[in-house]
Amino acid sequence: MKKFNIRKVLDGLTAASSSSSSSATAQPGTPRENDVVQETLQSEHFQLCKTVRHGFPYQPSSMAFDPVQKILAVGTQNGALRLFGRAGVECYCQHESGAAVIQLQFLINEGALVSALADDSIHLWNLRQKIPAILHSLKFNRERITYCHLPFQSKWLYIGTERGNIHIVNVESFTLSGYVIMWNKAIELSTKTHPGPVVHISDNPMDEGKLLIGFECGVVVLWDLKCKKADYRYNHDEAIHSVDWHHEGKQFVCSHSDGTLTTWNVRAPAKPAQIITPHGKQPKDGKKPEPCKPILKVEYKTTRAGDPFHVLSGGLSYDTVGRRACLTVMHGKSTAVLEMDYPIVDFLTLCETPYPNDFQEPYAVVVLLEKDLVVIDLGQIGYPIFENPYPLTIHESPVTCCEYFADCPAELIPALYSVGSRQKRQGYSKKEWPISGGNWGQGTQSYPEIIITGHADGSIKFWDASALMLQVLYKLKTAKVFERARGKEDKPSADIVEEDPFAIQTLSWCPESRMLCVAGVSAHVIAYRFSKQEVTTEEVQLLEVRMQGEFTDGDSPDPGGDQTPTQLTPGASSSPQESEPLAQPPTGSNSSDGPRDNIPCLQVRSSPLKQSPGYQVELVIQLVWVSGEPPQPITSLAINSSYGLVVFGNSSGLAVVDYLQKTLLLNMGTTELYSPSDPYQRQPRSPRKQRQPSGGDSPRLGLILPPLITTFVAPTALGDSNDGSNTSEDRCKSPTSGKPPYRYKQIRQILNNILFKCCHLSCRISVSSFSHFVLPSCCPDAKDNSFTRSRSSSVTSIDRESREAISAFHFCESYPRKNDSQIGPCVLVGTTQGSVMMVALSLPPGGDQRLQQPVGISSCGTLVSLKGGILTMALLDSTGALLPPSYEPWYDPNASDEEKEKTRRRRPASPPSSQEGPESQFAVLCSEKQAKVVAMPSHTRIYKHNITESSFVLRADVVQMAGANCIACFCANGHIMTLRNHQHMILHDHYNYYQS
Repeated sequence: MKKFNIRKVLDGLTAASSSSSSSATAQPGTPRENDVVQETLQSEHFQLCKTVRHGFPYQPSSMAFDPVQKILAVGTQNGALRLFGRAGVECYCQHESGAAVIQLQFLINEGALVSALADDSIHLWNLRQKIPAILHSLKFNRERITYCHLPFQSKWLYIGTERGNIHIVNVESFTLSGYVIMWNKAIELSTKTHPGPVVHISDNPMDEGKLLIGFECGVVVLWDLKCKKADYRYNHDEAIHSVDWHHEGKQFVCSHSDGTLTTWNVRAPAKPAQIITPHGKQPKDGKKPEPCKPILKVEYKTTRAGDPFHVLSGGLSYDTVGRRACLTVMHGKSTAVLEMDYPIVDFLTLCETPYPNDFQEPYAVVVLLEKDLVVIDLGQIGYPIFENPYPLTIHESPVTCCEYFADCPAELIPALYSVGSRQKRQGYSKKEWPISGGNWGQGTQSYPEIIITGHADGSIKFWDASALMLQVLYKLKTAKVFERARGKEDKPSADIVEEDPFAIQTLSWCPESRMLCVAGVSAHVIAYRFSKQEVTTEEVQLLEVRMQGEFTDGDSPDPGGDQTPTQLTPGASSSPQESEPLAQPPTGSNSSDGPRDNIPCLQVRSSPLKQSPGYQVELVIQLVWVSGEPPQPITSLAINSSYGLVVFGNSSGLAVVDYLQKTLLLNMGTTELYSPSDPYQRQPRSPRKQRQPSGGDSPRLGLILPPLITTFVAPTALGDSNDGSNTSEDRCKSPTSGKPPYRYKQIRQILNNILFKCCHLSCRISVSSFSHFVLPSCCPDAKDNSFTRSRSSSVTSIDRESREAISAFHFCESYPRKNDSQIGPCVLVGTTQGSVMMVALSLPPGGDQRLQQPVGISSCGTLVSLKGGILTMALLDSTGALLPPSYEPWYDPNASDEEKEKTRRRRPASPPSSQEGPESQFAVLCSEKQAKVVAMPSHTRIYKHNITESSFVLRADVVQMAGANCIACFCANGHIMTLRNHQHMILHDHYNYYQS
């Protein structure tokens, strides 16, 4: 049972207690918090409460339906109760005992529900109030409850027990009536054996004074309640699982453990009127058919116009080993076997009338599966299913990535719904969803909220979370961009993931511009634009990137001449302005006698791609194999529509791509972001040997940045060719050239392959249903003797000892260098070793010049260092207001040029820096262990807080609450903490744990 322990840390903490967990004091000479930003958030502003529960009920066990109110109730094995009505009507309740719900019974059209639990208790729920609550409870101490029955418009609840007795409860007072039907009186006195538990109770549709009782052994008794005696007894050799009446009350049907159905006439108890085996093979010699699996449940429903329906679960032949669970619908001479994706827990046939003594007129069957809810239309040929309006398909494919966005533009949700409504899948019933009860209530939130989930099959779903119920707005399938292997023999040999090669690793979304960028496990990045018009793309734009973070002996190119100190070899790439055209696929090698090189993990489709309204591919970026080593998983990703840039990183380094010009701007190793004089510089820990310069060779460059800031300039266009002015003496090999410029040792190849497989195995097993962060393995860090972890798509903790991966990006407009006076476009880069570095951007003017002139990039060194990997970064102005990244308002890329120009204009992130005071911005940084606030542009640390020592932060963000900003953290030990941005006092600490 889940319990909560709320712990608040108030303002009146003593200095001794606060100093043990936080060092909130500023450095000498720095202003105090009261002089910097006026804090308004207090501990009293935070109160954690449950709002809604999304997804399919965990381990469902029972189901009931009110045919008048049209409400469905589902019980689970942990005592939970879910109520479903029309789309948007959903309620969650919980039994305190946590015992499994074995049966549910509605008081039809009365707004009440009876639940029977595995702990032998029954409860009466009042559903007429806003929050359903239990009115009465009754506990059985000496007998175990096995079956319950509540007749329509009756006040008597019949309860069967494991001993074979039946007790009668008055529903109004919820007390036992004293009337007990003893098993030894129900069966024949001459019978010496116990009949077993009660498996069925029902009243005769034409006479509620006659009760039909089914015992497990195969005995059925028709009991006269007034005379207190058995009218008829029906004996069969096979055990009974369920019984159902014909509406006239003259016949009933029993399902048995040998896969047979027996039909009995009430007044002819000697033998069944009919015995059939729906799935049994009929022998030609007239013998009994071979036994089948038990028919667990049967329902017998009549119609005025034609033959009755028999709906049953189970009963398949024993030779159907491995066949999925099936629901069988028998109507006249036709028998339809409907395969289900998961085992069947229960099913109910929905009928037009609640009265049992009238023609039932069934129109649908609700099937409760272990992981799904299916409703079948009995009124259409082929029995199609209804399209489910509930958000139960969150895990239709396992969730591998999840992001939440609040305060989205008001027109965004209608736009997504408009294109999503056209994605109606074929084959569904054309009728309305039959579970249509209740009134749809709006949530208390007045702002639009969107949740985006990435899945293992490469799909992305947009959910409207503004109300109390999730609603699917739009679904995007990223796998359409790639060629699909038809069989194992067609599977690309460059695949690095055997299962789910299209799984979403991480994503970045700009709600204002509607630009979307996703990264997959096969080291690919796809940029999407949103359009309301359908378009056919003749050829998908492709950019292949060769990322190699460190060099080894014999791998660096021979300079062959004098090198200037400012010449830089960023990673395994050349300077992009000197590179060969990136639009052309490189000549890769994948021969059996050599290592794979320059080949991507997936093959982009070569045929024209028809793109429906919604998100359409703008650019595909793929990392390629390098000297037999697969590309490392992408650990961080960001897109900015105002700058037209995509930045992504992994354990090899980072890359910056201009998606407007379709060019690679920067490709460099993580260690090269540090300058030689950087106090936070970390030398590579790779076991590879360094090549020593010999003879007249110049020292090898590229491990670290030179002292001077180097600017990188992009090519002017997608197809620019090299003019031949640069020779091999003053440039490295192109990242797309056929021959790799550097080669790894074979031992490193084997090690990295093992680590890569371990990483994907960890991601596959550990991804939770709510978040895309993983609880990875831990190892002691050599620097601070604390624990380091890999998150989700990051490399394993073993590999982190030798590779510093990129863990976070943040586009902003800030001061690129220390003590600068002018604000400019920048990218904050965070690493898994806790370093935060600044990269400055130089953007050309807008319009046509933006598409023709190059973008400049320069690394500005380290801003600050924290303990643990960087999780989130944000900027505040001098008043403490959050400075969001700049963006370009959305425009339809397929619209006319005039309409584009009307809407295309850049939105600055912040006003020009005209604020008084020495510090006009504050950088808020949070890692797995710490949170810091740094003043800009002086780079002075204002505050520091050690969030946790024994655990680590899984996810953090700077959020706005009650008009102020704070840092919200979710820790691996279950704590949810909120911290002030400037004072870094713990405002709220919530801890929840589970107790079995």
